[in-house]
Amino acid sequence: MLKGGFSSDASGVAELYFESENTSVEIWVDSISLQPFTQEEWTSHQDQSIKKIRKANVRIQAVDKQGNPLPNAKISIEQKKPGLPVGCAINKNILTNTAYQNWFTSRFRVTTFENEMKWYSTEVSPGHEDFSSVDALLRFAKQHNIAVRGHNVLRDDPKFQPRWLYSLSPTGLSRAVAKRINSMMSRYKGQLIAWDVVNENLHFSLFESKLGKHASANFYKLAHTTDATVPLFLNEYNTIEDSRDGASTPAKYLLKLREIKAFPANRNVRMAIGLESHFSTPNLPYMRASIDTLAASGLPIWLTELDVQSSTNQPKYLDMIMKESFSHPKVDGIVIWAAWKPQGCYRMCLTDNNFKNLPAGNVVDNMLHQWGSTTLVGSTGSDGLFEASLFHGEYEVNITYLSPLAHSFMVVSTNASQLSPVIFQVSV
Repeated sequence: MLKGGFSSDASGVAELYFESENTSVEIWVDSISLQPFTQEEWTSHQDQSIKKIRKANVRIQAVDKQGNPLPNAKISIEQKKPGLPVGCAINKNILTNTAYQNWFTSRFRVTTFENEMKWYSTEVSPGHEDFSSVDALLRFAKQHNIAVRGHNVLRDDPKFQPRWLYSLSPTGLSRAVAKRINSMMSRYKGQLIAWDVVNENLHFSLFESKLGKHASANFYKLAHTTDATVPLFLNEYNTIEDSRDGASTPAKYLLKLREIKAFPANRNVRMAIGLESHFSTPNLPYMRASIDTLAASGLPIWLTELDVQSSTNQPKYLDMIMKESFSHPKVDGIVIWAAWKPQGCYRMCLTDNNFKNLPAGNVVDNMLHQWGSTTLVGSTGSDGLFEASLFHGEYEVNITYLSPLAHSFMVVSTNASQLSPVIFQVSV
């Protein structure tokens, strides 16, 4: 089945065309269905999907040591870690700015370093590596229990390389890349949750042009050999953002993944799908259909660098994209690309220079609030039971009946949890 989506700004008769670059192939089309949606219907579908895939019914019973239910016990439930990671990029400015630290750590539990891990930052001159900024950022993240994505080992865009790289022979380049992969990945092995191994491999081909068409596949082989403990992402843009960019369509993305996996010794490489998600005007039907297509691979999918071009509609569009992402069952994580700099962010800032929220920051806060970052307070019934619908994640429950008692539990996705509550019995 082929699936696609588009938004129409006009009404009337439409003609659909199907074409292939292979002129020897006949195209047969059957069972075409065009399903229109109003904005209200689309939003309703998102809400239903979120309830189904991101939440579970939980029933907590407070009992005494003899197993007797305790009515009117005071209960509070606080989410400690969300089931779907939502994070934001940071840079070294956070290391010396307490206001930035306080704003960030009160919201996020996952991050990506904006530029500090990139090759042009860590090896300005050949053979002289400097990981001091990365090390300091990683210490900060560990101190605050924030998970880190490794970004990035290599980038195929010729504009973003160490200057000394351009003069290398193919043999010298091959050695430099192998050294880069081993040096970076072995240094931080076991400290990260993922690696962006090759960035923008569908739009650019610097390494392929100098080392052959299998260069990237070989890089993933080397990366897997160096660190097989976490997923290895292929990070690309305009795969879900813009249907007009033919370089990185979902079909071409999946083809590149298959090429990498088909390379000798790559069958067991833990690949994952990184979608940069640099949006202008979002096309939600296309975005959903594209993620559906990519999800057929069965690989983890993250939105790795989410931002929206600056405009009066930026907050509205960010809200639309975040909700669409959260409502899709195959999206496993979101990182917002809004690392703060005093001169301005890459494309989208969440705060001003005093760390007061801008409209985009309010959108993010509202989403985090909706998705479970608040404390739920109530009392048990006559049977000692307290029931709630909770977003997946890790929680701490505090029950007070004469004296307080705390327990921790985790809410995860199960088919059964959609049909009947997950039951916890707590002895007070």
